Amino acid sequence: MLISEIELRYLPNRKPAGRIAYVDGRYLPHGEAGVHVEDRGLQFGDSIYEVWRLASGLPCDQEEHLDRLERSLREIQIPMPMPRAALKRVMAEVIRRNGISEGILYLQVTRGSARRDHPIPEPALKPSVILTVRRLDTAALERRLRQGVKVVTAPDQRWARCDIKSTQLLANLMAKTDARRTGAFEVWFTDQEGFVTEGASTTAWIVDKEGLLITRDLSHAILPGVTRRVLLEIAEKAQIPVVERAFTPDEAKTASEAFMTAASAAAIPVVAIDAVRLGEGTPGPITQRLQALYAAHG
Repeated sequence: MLISEIELRYLPNRKPAGRIAYVDGRYLPHGEAGVHVEDRGLQFGDSIYEVWRLASGLPCDQEEHLDRLERSLREIQIPMPMPRAALKRVMAEVIRRNGISEGILYLQVTRGSARRDHPIPEPALKPSVILTVRRLDTAALERRLRQGVKVVTAPDQRWARCDIKSTQLLANLMAKTDARRTGAFEVWFTDQEGFVTEGASTTAWIVDKEGLLITRDLSHAILPGVTRRVLLEIAEKAQIPVVERAFTPDEAKTASEAFMTAASAAAIPVVAIDAVRLGEGTPGPITQRLQALYAAHG
C-alpha cells in the first residue's frame, strides 16, 4: 500500500519528511525506511544495484541501466520485481517527491527475506526493492573534471564475477579507502597477469601516444559499464579510434592521457598513477573532447 503525501504530512510524532525513500511499495521518510532483519541483501549481499545520474530531474541512460539491471538479476536468479514500466513510474515518483534535479538515484533489489541459510530459498521469494535519491556535489565533480584526479594500483582481490553488479563490495571499499588515505581519488585493480581490470567504482581508460583510445574488453573480470558503452558509441561516431584490450599499469603511466568513467560522470581525467605524473599533469585534449561529446549526447 502506498502512503500518500497527506498521510506522510499527518503521521503522528514525525518530523517533516525531508528525503523520501521507497521500500517495497511504501514511500517513507528516509531515516525510517528499512528492510526485514533477515533480508538476504543484508545477511549475504544477495542483491543487485544500479545507479543513475540525474540531470534536469531525469535519469541519464535510463534504458541502458535497466538492461544491465535485468541481466544482473538473471545471473543470480532473482526475478524482476515489477514490470519495467512500473519501475520507471516508481523511479519518477521518488525523484518528484524529493524535488532533486541534479543528483544520484540508487536502486537495490534484494532476493527478499527468509530464515538465514546459505542456499537460495525455494520457491522463489518476493524480492525487495529499495530506491533513494540524493543531491550531487556538482562543484566537486566539476573540479575533478577540470583538474583531474590521482589513482593508485592494487591487486584485484574481488570475486570472479565482477560483471554482475552485486552489492558485495567489501573488497572495493577497502581498496578505495586505502587509496583515499594516500591522497588518491580512485584505485585501479590489477589481475594476476599484471593487467588493469577496472577501478573500485569506475571503468579505466588510457589514450596512447598515437591518440588510440584503449579500455579493457568485457569479461567476467569487469563490470559492463553503461557509461563505458555509451562513450564507445560516441567515440565511434566521432571517428576517435578505439581498441578494447587489456593494458598494464606501466603502459598507463607512459600514456598521453588517462581517464575514468562512471554513472556520475564521463571522462574524469587521471593526471597521476602511483605518483607518476601523466604528460603535463593536466586533462588531455581527447579526454576533454569526450567530456563535451558525452554532455551533448542527451
